[in-house]
Amino acid sequence: MAASILALAKALTLALVQTGNVSVEDMQETLQKTHATLTALKGQEESSVSTAAPASRTAPVDWRKSITQHAVTCLECGQSFKQLPSRHLGTHELDSRSYRTKYGIPSTQPLAARATTARRRQVVQEIRPWEKLPTYRKGQARNGTASPEPEAEMVHEAAEEPDVIAPAQPKRQRKTTPKKPISRRKQAAE
Repeated sequence: MAASILALAKALTLALVQTGNVSVEDMQETLQKTHATLTALKGQEESSVSTAAPASRTAPVDWRKSITQHAVTCLECGQSFKQLPSRHLGTHELDSRSYRTKYGIPSTQPLAARATTARRRQVVQEIRPWEKLPTYRKGQARNGTASPEPEAEMVHEAAEEPDVIAPAQPKRQRKTTPKKPISRRKQAAE
């Protein structure tokens, strides 16, 4: 009967991999857990002792195993995603903050697969969006460093006096005094 338990465990694990509920990296661990569970169930059946399976494990769930190179697994239901969407967490009546708190995940850990996170970092380094901010450009101009954009270099070369830099004008303060209400006498006169 042990061979049939192993065959059944293989079939169950293969079905989980094919449906996308288990990543290929976690296949061996899932196979071992499935085999152990089936063996325990078979032992209970043979001894005809009807003990219920433990409702909760004493060891907490290790969230690190749920985030792999190409998938992140929901610790609530076991579904795999490239990024754990808030819409899916909403089906479990959770948001990302409560999900992190429940499973002890740090707030700095992205709820996305490692490959997805690495690709996002690479795109941000290529695009460098902070260099497009006006405050960054003003700071670079004040420090005298060259602007990374070719249009800015062409404008600087076209200036007649590149050595003379005009002092920065202070920003004007807006008047914030509240308007006075119109008196009844002035309303009557109008």
